[in-house]
Amino acid sequence: MQLDVYVNYRGNCEEAFRFYEQHLGGKLAFLVRHGNQPNPSLPTDWKEKVLHAQIEIGGAVVMGADIPQAEPMRSAYLTLTLDREEDAERTYTLLAEGGEIFMKIGKTPFANRFAMLRDRFGASWMLLHQPKSP
Repeated sequence: MQLDVYVNYRGNCEEAFRFYEQHLGGKLAFLVRHGNQPNPSLPTDWKEKVLHAQIEIGGAVVMGADIPQAEPMRSAYLTLTLDREEDAERTYTLLAEGGEIFMKIGKTPFANRFAMLRDRFGASWMLLHQPKSP
């Protein structure tokens, strides 16, 4: 058994996954377009939008699709645990650009770096760099 995350986008799934692939070291494993399985209820200009995609980021699988009326993620976050504070800062800068910050990156009682934000594609993220255990 495996638990994965599925994120719906409002037409920019491929752009988001390509961005994660380039900047987060993800590996796009699968991408099928709506045109491969026509659906009369979808707008005609959605043939090239994503019906189903899968990317692996840091050993975790994230799947996604373009859905015309998709809402931004609420009360659920893709949580990225980073090995170094510098990586947390760099990733925060990348994902925050054009997005919405819920909690600026900073030190907390449980992390050297922690942040909460929604990226410009509508996915919500928690970034975490925890202190090393003694």
